[in-house]
Amino acid sequence: MRRTKKWHRAAVTAVLVLTAALLSGCGEQLIVMNPKGPIGESQKDLILIASALCAVVLIPVLGLTAFIVWRYRDRKGTKASYRPNWSHSTVMETVWWGIPIVIIAVLAVVTAKYTYALEPSKPIASQQKAITIQASSLDWKWLFTYPDQGIASVNVLHIPVGVPVRFELTSDGPMNSFWIPQLGGQMYTMSGMAMTLYLQADEAGVYFGSGANFSGEHFADMKFNVDATSQTDFNRWVNEVKRTSPALTEAGFEQLSKPGTTQPLVYSSFPDGLFSKIVSKYAAGHSHGQSEPGMKGMNGMDGGSGTDMKDMDMKDMDMGGMDMSSHQMNGRQAEAGTSGHASH
Repeated sequence: MRRTKKWHRAAVTAVLVLTAALLSGCGEQLIVMNPKGPIGESQKDLILIASALCAVVLIPVLGLTAFIVWRYRDRKGTKASYRPNWSHSTVMETVWWGIPIVIIAVLAVVTAKYTYALEPSKPIASQQKAITIQASSLDWKWLFTYPDQGIASVNVLHIPVGVPVRFELTSDGPMNSFWIPQLGGQMYTMSGMAMTLYLQADEAGVYFGSGANFSGEHFADMKFNVDATSQTDFNRWVNEVKRTSPALTEAGFEQLSKPGTTQPLVYSSFPDGLFSKIVSKYAAGHSHGQSEPGMKGMNGMDGGSGTDMKDMDMKDMDMGGMDMSSHQMNGRQAEAGTSGHASH
């Protein structure tokens, strides 16, 4: 008996130590539960509501399981009731069928409501005019172009606080996923497609951004900082970049798009219609999640520089270094492995 108690104490201690060790690695991931914007805040609420509803079932079930295992274990002198002829209980049937049905119904309604409210391309209600930033996932880095400001950056992102940001997303390589955990959920970037995602930062700070979809050898290096500052500081940063940084040329982009990693970079300008060229580089005819007037598929896609794709003469585009052949397109799609859909 004394030996059994020792084993029980050792098992309990081991479970507690293992639990503490596992939870110690959750520091970075828990930033999802510390949102800094309206989208992230709503998503955290949905996570908490869904977890609470699931806990209504899980906690009693796990508790009863432990109690039944202990109460009805095989031992001498047990006083647990033994009812071999018991076959039906209307009360119990009502409880174990009724509660899950009610919970599933409530969870379905809540999830549908939040899913509609958090549709990625739905503009954020604000008195501030949204700014547009185009994010392109490359092998293995992030290129951000600011069409309204005429600048570009790599692996670093600056946004003004309290202003909705309309991200236009695509990929010049394998499929990836754009994710700033404290501002909102991830959204896929896919070659040949342009996606829309609205986010906003309500507090100044530096937030973690990352690629959330495995895309090869240096996938883990596809991280970037999001520097959320006041509008004044953001304008000051833009002016400084325009004054002191080099321009991103066509040749520079071709070099940048080659597989490899790099430190954060900034550029005082970028080629006109660069985002549109990246999208049209691989395919035409796709549109997804585009609710803006200028984002109506490839035939009506806003190039981000005020140029509408339907008015563009493809023959006049500088396609140097861009392989439009079906072989290249198929190769890229195969490398991506699959296509997906956006979600917060």
